[in-house]
Amino acid sequence: GGLSQVRVVAAGGDFSMALRTDGTVTAWGNNDYGETTAPDGLTGVRAIEAGCSHSIALLENGRVVAWGDNDDGQTDVPAGLEQVTSVSAGGLHSLALKANGEVVAWGNNDWGQASVPHGLTNVTMIAAGDEHSLALKSDGTVVGWGLNFYCQ
Repeated sequence: GGLSQVRVVAAGGDFSMALRTDGTVTAWGNNDYGETTAPDGLTGVRAIEAGCSHSIALLENGRVVAWGDNDDGQTDVPAGLEQVTSVSAGGLHSLALKANGEVVAWGNNDWGQASVPHGLTNVTMIAAGDEHSLALKSDGTVVGWGLNFYCQ
């Protein structure tokens, strides 16, 4: 046994995912919300991310596919979202970074984690935490938003 021909792995709340070298996704673990059930015919995957109970795949064509728990809209990929270069899955929210340095967020926004700061540009990297989000800008500065209870 064992999994082979794996390029990337991701760990979610109670599940795990692997991006295979052929561009397909394998997932295992808790599937209460369908988080380990990748959509039929999902191929051409470039990157994967795992949230608390949802999964995200970035396709080679720059589009995003999400599945699993959608109680807070975390798998409702915004219509027309294209030219995405990276994705990040938070606890109950999701982030996408577009080729032009723009960040797009959706899902739970109880703490403002899905409210991208107005005027945020020139982003090169994103990261979604449980209830907060981060962006690294091209000038080396970091912008954070969302829950700040622990100064995260």
